[in-house]
Amino acid sequence: MTTRILSTYYAATALFLLLDYGFGISVRVAFLDRLPAIKAVYYAACFVCFALMAWRPARASLIATLESLVVLVALILDIGIRSMVVTDQMIETGAGIVTPHELVNFLIAGGIAWIGWQRGMRVLTHGGGSG
Repeated sequence: MTTRILSTYYAATALFLLLDYGFGISVRVAFLDRLPAIKAVYYAACFVCFALMAWRPARASLIATLESLVVLVALILDIGIRSMVVTDQMIETGAGIVTPHELVNFLIAGGIAWIGWQRGMRVLTHGGGSG
């Protein structure tokens, strides 16, 4: 991945933020809808990633690889555990069950994070700077 693509992805955080808080359309982090404080921290971290890439473009692959790892771990912990460990309370109330919207977001965000992780690790282990 080139530095330009990565920077554009993180700059698009402003658009995702507008869609999420302005129109209620959570595209990037639907798995964090139940945790609004953590979602806000995640959006802030994406802006920090963008600023770091603008400041140190040679570190773009490292920054994107670390962010992809964070997203993958968060998705696995949130969606994965809720899908595999269904409690009586979830069955009785319906609260906490993974929704179709969250599954679609899991596929999109998880797919992008996995590709980012794989490409980033390839660049970092085989050289090539920012991709």
